[in-house]
Amino acid sequence: MRELKKSTIEVPELVGTIILFEIGSTTLYMIGSKAKQDAWLAMSIAASIGLVLALLYLAIYYRDPERDLFELFRHYLGKRLGTVISLSFVVYFAYEASRVLRDMGELTTLILLNKTPLFIIMLLTVIVVGNTVRYGARVLFLTCLALIPIMILSYLFLGTMIVGTGLVEYEQIMPVLEHGWEPIWNATVPIVAFPFGQLVLFLVFFPLVKEKRRFRSPVIISYILVSLFLIVFNQMNFLVLGSYIADKSTIPLLQVIQLIEIIDVFERMDVLFVLILFMGIGIKMAAFFVGAVTGLQKITGIGLKKWVIPLGIMIYAASFLSPNYSHHIWLGLEKLPLMFLIFQIAMPLLLFIIMLAHRKPNTRYRKA
Repeated sequence: MRELKKSTIEVPELVGTIILFEIGSTTLYMIGSKAKQDAWLAMSIAASIGLVLALLYLAIYYRDPERDLFELFRHYLGKRLGTVISLSFVVYFAYEASRVLRDMGELTTLILLNKTPLFIIMLLTVIVVGNTVRYGARVLFLTCLALIPIMILSYLFLGTMIVGTGLVEYEQIMPVLEHGWEPIWNATVPIVAFPFGQLVLFLVFFPLVKEKRRFRSPVIISYILVSLFLIVFNQMNFLVLGSYIADKSTIPLLQVIQLIEIIDVFERMDVLFVLILFMGIGIKMAAFFVGAVTGLQKITGIGLKKWVIPLGIMIYAASFLSPNYSHHIWLGLEKLPLMFLIFQIAMPLLLFIIMLAHRKPNTRYRKA
């Protein structure tokens, strides 16, 4: 029973982690740039699809609330096939962690430590994050609960400063649908994969929630709020910089924030943005890292702590797959999203269909 208490998490901790996880490294990029000033439409459609996926993940959980993602596949698809699919999810989570690690390294090199070798920065990062991961999901979720007020207040402050200093040019949202729906649909699929579909990771964590009948509504509400937040802040890049500069900028929101200047008092707001960006990136990497080591623990029966170092080495090595940052962005935002949707849509949908055919639902937790 003592071990069970250590592994349980509270609803506020879950909500805080979802918010920090979804924000994560998302504000680092210009999302939906193919749609130009209509990026808000592409993000809105992608967020709506992501909401359907969130409801699917919750439906999977409430059909069998005692098993996590890896246990579900091994139970409903058989041990052999279920193990293969579970291992594929471990690889997927580990690769996502490696991409976030690369984001952290490139951001640090670009803004703070431009003379420090990238491999040193990323090595230190994976060591620090790995130290958090070895304590399991409970410590990660408690950390998120402590950090969420800082994150929310900081972004609200920055948003107020951007609007209050008159940087926003609302006419830049026009004309709407200048190039029709095609560029919007082309931009939507990658946005579903990043960041909204990444919520599939939480099928690993849902069974740890103590109040199993009370967190469906908080999860949906937090998802909707963070989606609106991401749409607004992403669109600010276009409204301040214009579609051409926003698309070409390496970190567009940072460039926007660097324009804030109020009577020589409120300057260097970029320092605050970098701080909260580091927080979000660290949390996102840690969450994927925990998800991957949890999968290996469930598949092999070997303790979670024993997998942290081997998997950390794999994540570190995978972060160098791209020869440069431009290739890293192209690979993650344009080339791989369709592959990611296999893990975010196809496999969960297949699992849910099999669960529906397998047995009657566990009615004990049906009401949220």
